[in-house]
Amino acid sequence: MDECHAMNATRVSYTLESSLASVNKAEQAAAEISAKSGFDEDESGRIAMAVREATVNAVLHGNRYDPSKRVTVSFESTPETLTISVRDEGPGLDPATLPDPLAPENLLKQSGRGIFLIRAFMDEIRFRAMSPGTEITMIKFVRGADRDGNKEANQ
Repeated sequence: MDECHAMNATRVSYTLESSLASVNKAEQAAAEISAKSGFDEDESGRIAMAVREATVNAVLHGNRYDPSKRVTVSFESTPETLTISVRDEGPGLDPATLPDPLAPENLLKQSGRGIFLIRAFMDEIRFRAMSPGTEITMIKFVRGADRDGNKEANQ
């Protein structure tokens, strides 16, 4: 794990094996880091779930449980944002080819929900093709009112 502080940002990165144990580690790290970043318990739970889904995709679909391949999960926290990147070493993903989990023919399928949940729980999501692999970057904005314990009026 490497940690550096620059311009009021904290960055932590984990290199994980392609296993379900790694999925649990990434989820736990996300819960801890999001709580430290000022998110309440509900929001931290949603962020952790998004990270879990992204890591499952990296381990299962990206690396296909290949023990020689790694998943890198990076967290960067600033006073305004929490940015999380999950990168695999698989053959790559074209987000345009992902099935719509809300389409009638896909409603009962188990796969395809991960990206849907990530989009629902995070404020921004980006995919980037790497060589090799795919990186998904998820951004969650820190709400000023939540920082001092007040709920926003529009919730």
